[in-house]
Amino acid sequence: MDRTDLLVAGQAAALAGVLWPGRARWRPAPATRRLAWTLTLAGGALSLAGLAPHGRRITPRVRPPADAGLITTGVYAHTRNPIYAGLATASFGVALLRGRRGPLAAAALLTVVLATKARVEEDALHRHFGEPYRHYAARTPRLIPGRRPH
Repeated sequence: MDRTDLLVAGQAAALAGVLWPGRARWRPAPATRRLAWTLTLAGGALSLAGLAPHGRRITPRVRPPADAGLITTGVYAHTRNPIYAGLATASFGVALLRGRRGPLAAAALLTVVLATKARVEEDALHRHFGEPYRHYAARTPRLIPGRRPH
């Protein structure tokens, strides 16, 4: 098992933590519930929009398939990692709705894992696509649309 396998396992464990069954300790206020649903739906939509162009080539691994093309249009014109950004956003929405600290901690852990996974994946994309990926990364933010690229 290498580092990338550990990241995939960490991602799965953190997602499980967000969804782990348990009784709510508090009931979120109406404004918090609206925010939570907005985060959940917006994050889910962003992830789905990021998944769509990959078709059957999607994988939880960080190394792109040999036949993968560089995707720079659609949501990929606004963030290099829309699937990860969407998952992190949706996980916080779901965690807020759960009304417990555990899911919120799991959502925070998931965000750290996904940010780390994005960096590792981008190294693989640099090796796979070379200069075209470097140009793309220079103009497109890693995770948060509208932010300066890094």
